[in-house]
Amino acid sequence: MISKLLQQARDYEKEHMKEVAPAERPCYHVTGSRGWINDPNGFSFYKGEYHLFYQYYPYENEWGPMHWGHSVSKDLITWEYRPAIMAPDQPYDNFGCFSGSALELDDGRHLIMYTGVEKVPYADGSIKQYQAQCMAVGDGRDYVKYEGNPVITVKDIPVSGSSEDFRDPKIWQEDDGKFYAVAAGAAGDGTSNILLFGSEDAFHWEFLNVLDSSSKKLGGMWECPDFFELDGKHMLMVSPMAMMPEGLKYHVGHGTLCISGTYDKAAHTFRRESVQPIDSGIDFYAPQTMLTPDGRRVMVAWMQAWSNTKFVPHGVKYFGQLTVPRELSFRDGQLIQQPVRELDAYRTDPVRYDRVEITEETSLEGVNGRVLDMTVKLQADGNYEEFIMKVACGDEYYTSVAYDPKKEVLCIDRSHSGYLFDILHRREIQVPPLNGAVTLRCVMDRFSLEIFINDGSQTATVTYFTPLETEGITFAAKGKATIGIEKYSLSFS
Repeated sequence: MISKLLQQARDYEKEHMKEVAPAERPCYHVTGSRGWINDPNGFSFYKGEYHLFYQYYPYENEWGPMHWGHSVSKDLITWEYRPAIMAPDQPYDNFGCFSGSALELDDGRHLIMYTGVEKVPYADGSIKQYQAQCMAVGDGRDYVKYEGNPVITVKDIPVSGSSEDFRDPKIWQEDDGKFYAVAAGAAGDGTSNILLFGSEDAFHWEFLNVLDSSSKKLGGMWECPDFFELDGKHMLMVSPMAMMPEGLKYHVGHGTLCISGTYDKAAHTFRRESVQPIDSGIDFYAPQTMLTPDGRRVMVAWMQAWSNTKFVPHGVKYFGQLTVPRELSFRDGQLIQQPVRELDAYRTDPVRYDRVEITEETSLEGVNGRVLDMTVKLQADGNYEEFIMKVACGDEYYTSVAYDPKKEVLCIDRSHSGYLFDILHRREIQVPPLNGAVTLRCVMDRFSLEIFINDGSQTATVTYFTPLETEGITFAAKGKATIGIEKYSLSFS
């Protein structure tokens, strides 16, 4: 039975989706059918399709009571909209169906675990928020909320915790058939805990342990946890709020961390070994991963920053995008990310240059466009003080990527992109050369640039709303730099 609120959202989608022309959207990055999206949710493979849900408010291009939007794909690149699957229509989620995850049950049902947020008014006029974990099951199109919701509340946790900050469950099933989930919780002393739960049937849960804790370091609340094995190590991914900067490794505000270590499955304990940022650009938050049928660990994230969300370009009827899905590996203590290999099938019109010497600002024939996959290999030992690449470039607008070989610093700057608000426009990243070069794989899609640095050992993501007719790409150097280029257009016709 579809609730009145959910039917209202679906009717609104159907009526208004065509107001956003395909040319106004990215080609292969997920957006909402219209309105607002943020965190990716329920990223999973079910009945022969990849399902990608997301936090969603269809009625405005700003945050509102959270629904779950829905897109599906056969190849992780081209996505089809499906009707919204959840609305805040129950007492325990009357303020929103917050972030969560999904998997397929043995009986063929698609199971969703999410955070229900309830707002309760009191006689003194105060309003208190309660967050708890809830379940829903469905068939890939329609979902029914579990009659026993909520299945985990803060009262089920034998450690100090806040009922207002207990959210974002990530569920998985082990080979023995048992179900596990991690969720983010806040303790009263400002510490954030990653809480581990177990279940025999995915509906009745018990607390097992605190996997890791912020210990009042590395930000405040750790949102959107994910926990999985990758190349012999276990990875705990979290999105901290209120980060303090640490040189160029961690930046102020909202961040994302990959914590690698060793997990004892019998004792349910995790021993931290290293911590690193997941993405060092401007627009990246709340990543979630899944395991593909062929065994790859693939991640997608919200391609946006909370600090920028009040500044929506004039006339845009949707707001928020998700990153291109990324294949993950772990090598030599480093998280490695690359665009999923399925993207290669959309490459066309190859253009290659080898050992081009760059001094003054230069355009190269065939190297332009807004939807492309381009790798630039910059020799680190050249006689130059700075190398500058500009993309989405015209007479007035551009976004720049610059490298200082002496400081070994890469700088992304979108302050000339036409995004005329006093928000974060510039970010610097420490990037040492690899094998004598700095390699930048630049994946572009109309309004975004994702850079995979030195074979994916670092990444940097940025969005911009430069007018689409600004398609130029230029290269310049203070001194003389040597580059190689391999560029493909991406075609989706």
